[in-house]
Amino acid sequence: MASYTLPAHFWDAAEQFATLLLQYNQTHNISGAKTKEAVMKNIEDSIYPLQFLHVTTMKRGIDVGTGAGFPGLLLALALPHMHFTLFEPIAKKSAFLHLAKSALELYNVDVCTNRVEKAPSFEADLISSRAVTNTKVLIKLCHNFIAPHTTLLFYKGEYVEEEIKGLSNCHVYQRDKRYYLIMEQVNVA
Repeated sequence: MASYTLPAHFWDAAEQFATLLLQYNQTHNISGAKTKEAVMKNIEDSIYPLQFLHVTTMKRGIDVGTGAGFPGLLLALALPHMHFTLFEPIAKKSAFLHLAKSALELYNVDVCTNRVEKAPSFEADLISSRAVTNTKVLIKLCHNFIAPHTTLLFYKGEYVEEEIKGLSNCHVYQRDKRYYLIMEQVNVA
């Protein structure tokens, strides 16, 4: 198991993010998390898999369907040495991501108001996504960003075992009702 220490400012920034999200959410309804406790649970969910990843050598990451920032914005906050591109095609969610990026001074984040499959591609070291679509479909959508060294981190529900049938190099970690799927050396052929 890998081990990673969060930056010293992480939890202060996470509190600031939670406050910002709750304020924005009152008007624009971009997240089901309506209380500070619910937002904090989402934050913890976002960073939980860092203990299983070898992130120290990673430089670039993407998050597909970032929504209100889970997990991509929080991963960027936790991993300041990495540059993240957050893909969120829904304008009001993307607008919030821009606001949060500015408020938290996240210079390692780009927000792309587009679908991942329509964006210019580059090789990513880490691809994350939470509750977007079936695993095999998600791999196809991201294929232009996957290189032999890319690690996929998908936040899945109870059907994860069904979704990974026929796939190799899969590791699943469970915490409560969340399954964290980590895949390495993904064959996109």
